[in-house]
Amino acid sequence: MSNAYNRPDQLSPELRRRVLDTARRLGYPGPDPVARSLRTRKAGAVGLLLTENLSYAFRDPAAIGFLEGLALACEDAGTGLLLVPANPEREDVASVHRAGVDGFVVYSVPDDDPHLAAVLERPVPTVVCDQPDLGTVDRVGIDDRGAMYELAKHLISLGHRRIGVVCMRLARDRNDGFVTPDRQHAAHFHVQRNRLSGLAEAFSEAGVDWSQVPVVERFDHNMASGASGAAQVLDRDPQVTALICTSDVLALGALTEAARRGLRVPHDITVTGFDGIRAGEEAGLTTVRQPVLEKGRAAGKLLLDASERSRPRSVNLATELIIGKTSAAPRGGAEERWFGP
Repeated sequence: MSNAYNRPDQLSPELRRRVLDTARRLGYPGPDPVARSLRTRKAGAVGLLLTENLSYAFRDPAAIGFLEGLALACEDAGTGLLLVPANPEREDVASVHRAGVDGFVVYSVPDDDPHLAAVLERPVPTVVCDQPDLGTVDRVGIDDRGAMYELAKHLISLGHRRIGVVCMRLARDRNDGFVTPDRQHAAHFHVQRNRLSGLAEAFSEAGVDWSQVPVVERFDHNMASGASGAAQVLDRDPQVTALICTSDVLALGALTEAARRGLRVPHDITVTGFDGIRAGEEAGLTTVRQPVLEKGRAAGKLLLDASERSRPRSVNLATELIIGKTSAAPRGGAEERWFGP
């Protein structure tokens, strides 16, 4: 009977079917998975650490794509997947300690997250996706700084100098307001820090005083946050010619705020995003497309690769600048919208 459950290749399909049918008639459910894990010291599952409530994995388009890619890698390896939420406003790391997994994929958490510290204390392999770049474990990511720098150069070539930015959260503390350069440089979420750094570098090269650029941070990642962030920028400076958002979700919210104010995109104002999600594509958003599904698949493959390795590995995936219909030259020409040193 053991072979029918544990080594089905040792039996003919017909014999295995008869054994399983007999077991079901006798009320035998099969080997106890807990007992089996104690014997083999394998849980048969990968843990995915999220820096959000569990529902975020099924709401956020980029997270959904990443989760699909990771699930495909686990499916190919015959391994289960356990979601381990890490609410950024809670310090309790019991969910990490309780997780019966053979390894962790850490999806986009800040470098000071206590859940991350708890994961690194576990004697199991770990792969980080996006952030933080620890240098001590395997990592999958993109060149966020370079990708945003390329998008900024596109806007500069169109003539934009007077810009505003709406970014995702920079740290675990809740801040829904303007961000100083110091907070940008000290951001614990490396992806956002790098995207802002790419923007700052490109616009500084074009003669823009980055310290004067209104940058608004939003703790919650949804369209409502994008709309309210855009409103805060436009209330501060109604003359900005471009709203640069560090995600497509925020950019879609910014588009709704522009429409509410009667601003035509891109005739009156340019709006850009980052990620390349389907809703952004349908809206014709100018953005950076990143391969979120392949990120998940690559992270899973790295974690499930049983080969010996002497040093951390890094997979850097390519991005693509998408020029959509939400970007154009500023109305009236760049010289009428300039602010610099």
